[in-house]
Amino acid sequence: MIQLERKIATKLNSNLSKLLIINLWVCSIVTLTAQTLSIKNDQFWDTANGEPIYSQGGGIFKFLDPETNIQKYYWYGVHYKEAELYRNNPSITQPNASFVSVTCYTSTDLVNWKSEKPVLTIDEINQNYSRTGWVGRLGVAYVKELKKYALFVQHNDQVLITVSESPTGPFKWHQRINMEKMIGTSNTGDQTVFTDEDTGISYLVYSYGNGRNKIYISEIGVKEGKVNLLDCTQVFKGAGREGNCMFKYNGKYYLFASNLYGWDSSYAFYLVADAIRGPYVPKNKMLITPGSNDDYAHISQTGFFTSLKTNNHELVIYCGDRWANFAGNGLGYNQWCPITFQGETPYFNSLHSWNFDLSTGDWNVAIDNNYVKNGSFEADRRHIPSPVKPIQEQLKGWFTKIYEGNEIVVGSDESPVLNYFNTEEDRKFVIGEKSLNITDDIKFKRKVSQTIESTPFVKLEDGSYKLSAKIKNTNGFTALNMYSESDNQIKHLNILEQHNAWVTVEIDHVYVTNGKVEIGFVAEGNANAECQIDDVTFIKSIN
Repeated sequence: MIQLERKIATKLNSNLSKLLIINLWVCSIVTLTAQTLSIKNDQFWDTANGEPIYSQGGGIFKFLDPETNIQKYYWYGVHYKEAELYRNNPSITQPNASFVSVTCYTSTDLVNWKSEKPVLTIDEINQNYSRTGWVGRLGVAYVKELKKYALFVQHNDQVLITVSESPTGPFKWHQRINMEKMIGTSNTGDQTVFTDEDTGISYLVYSYGNGRNKIYISEIGVKEGKVNLLDCTQVFKGAGREGNCMFKYNGKYYLFASNLYGWDSSYAFYLVADAIRGPYVPKNKMLITPGSNDDYAHISQTGFFTSLKTNNHELVIYCGDRWANFAGNGLGYNQWCPITFQGETPYFNSLHSWNFDLSTGDWNVAIDNNYVKNGSFEADRRHIPSPVKPIQEQLKGWFTKIYEGNEIVVGSDESPVLNYFNTEEDRKFVIGEKSLNITDDIKFKRKVSQTIESTPFVKLEDGSYKLSAKIKNTNGFTALNMYSESDNQIKHLNILEQHNAWVTVEIDHVYVTNGKVEIGFVAEGNANAECQIDDVTFIKSIN
C-alpha cells in the first residue's frame, strides 16, 4: 500500500502547563502543513479507502477538477481481468490480457488515491466494434478547441480516440485512426501522451508498429472537426524500442524507452533534446540510464513519468510498469522511483521504499528500504547464462565466482545454470517465477555475491542491518553459508542442514562501515547437490 506518514515532533515540559499548551498548538500546525508521503514498491497498491488499484500502461495528468476548480492528478490505466487473478494468487502467471475497462484515480498528493468510476468500458467499445482483442497503452489530453478531454489508446491494430466532457468520463467513441499513411503501419508499437505544461500542448509519443525501431512525436489537436494527430516527426531510428514516454525537466525534453522484452523488465533508455521535436542526442543511439543497470529499472518497463513542482524544486518520478500478471516477475504492478540529475544526465534511483515531502519535493530513503538489487531474481528473463536476447553471462546485480566445477560459459551445455524457475508450489512461499540456483553436475565450489554501497544520491548509512533470505537445499553440501562483509568484518550463517521446504534464514546486527557491504552465499558441494535461494533483503535495523 502507498502509505501516508505524518511526522510531528513536540517537546513537552510536564512542569510548565503554558509550554505544554504552546507545544500542542505548534503540533497542530505542523500536522496541517508538513506531510511526509511514502512510496512502497514491490507490493500491490490500494486506494485511500482500501480498494485495489488496477492501472497498467497508462499515465498521470494534471487537470482542474470541474466541480472544485482545484488542480488534481488524474491517473488513467487499464484494468485487466488477469490483474485481479494474479493479485489474488501470485503463484500463477496469467496467459492472457483481457480488457475490462480504463480506470481513473484522482489525488492531490500522488499517494492518497480515490477511485472514480471506470472512464471507458468494454461495453462502450463493443457497441462500436465487435471484435476487440488488445486494448492498452494510453493517455489523456485536454483539447481546448473542443473543450473536451481526449483519451488515446491502442485498439487492436489501430489507435482509438474517445472523448468526454469531464476528466472522469465517461469517454465515448470518437474515431479510430489508421496510422499507415503517417508512419507506414496501421498501429503504433507503444505509446503514451505527454503534455508540455509550459505550452499546454499535448503530444502522442509512439513507436513504429513493426519492429519498433523508430520513434515519433505527433501534436494532438483538431482536424476537420475531430480530435486527431496534426503532424508527425520522427525523432529516432535505430534499435527496437518500446515503452515510449517522456518528461520535461529544466527546459530539456527527455525521451525514454525500453528493450523489446515483451512483458519482462528492461533497461531504461533515454535521449535528450532542447526542443520537443528534437534533434535528440545522441543521434539514433539511446543511452542506458545510470542506476537502471543492476535490476532492470527495479524490475519494470518504462511506463510514464509524473512530477511534483514546488517553488524551489521539481521532483521527477519514474512510473514503471511491472507486468507481473503476465510475466510473473514479482508483486505490484506499479514501481515508482525518483529520478535525479547529474547535469543533464538522469539517474535512476532503484528503491523499494522512499519518502518525499509534499511541500518541498525533497525525498529520502525510507527506514524499511531493501537495499538488495534483484533480490528476488526476477530481472533475469531467461535461464542464465543466456545465448539469446539478452545475451547474458551473470545474473543482474549479482556476481558468481567459480572456484571449482564447470565454468560459466554462454551457449555451453556444460555451464551451470545460475537461476531456477520456481514451480507453482514454490511460489506459494517465495515471490515470482525465478530464484538463485546453486548446483552443478560435478563437485563444485562457488561464491555468489553483491556489493551494496552508497551512490551519488542514495547513501548506505553506517549502522546495523538485517540480512535475510529464503532457502531450500538438498544434502551433499560440505559448506553452505550466507555471509556479509564490511570493512573486513565478516558475519556468516551456516546452513548445512537439509531443507526440503523453503525456510527463512537471517543474520542480525550486520554492521556497515564506510557506506559499503558485500553480501552473498558460499557453497561447496558434491555433484548434483542443489540449493535455491530467493527473496534476499538487506534492511536497516530499527533501534
